[in-house]
Amino acid sequence: MTKRGSSNERGYNYKWQKARRLWLLNNPLCRYCDEAGYVVRATVVDHIEPHRGNDELFWDQTNWQSLCKSCHDGAKQSEEKKGYSTAVDENGWPIDDNHPVNERDKKAKKNRGGVKKL
Repeated sequence: MTKRGSSNERGYNYKWQKARRLWLLNNPLCRYCDEAGYVVRATVVDHIEPHRGNDELFWDQTNWQSLCKSCHDGAKQSEEKKGYSTAVDENGWPIDDNHPVNERDKKAKKNRGGVKKL
């Protein structure tokens, strides 16, 4: 297993700390909590698409979002590992088009021209 570089080696240096602080001043609420109807202060500037050392993607502010630590360390990490969000709508159905349930429904529509009635 390759050892991960220090946070400074990965770009999280003084320049990042200044940019992060300014971002959170202008975007103070957790995006995930806000979408769920909660008001929670964000403490993490997350890269929506992992930059994996790509400096251009690292500094692209359209790729940044504010999250609370709980959402960053929980839901966001889970999404990155699974490849889809497990968030659901008010009826309990997954909202992410990439969720396996939605993939199955897309295949059914394509194959039968519709979805099976329950």
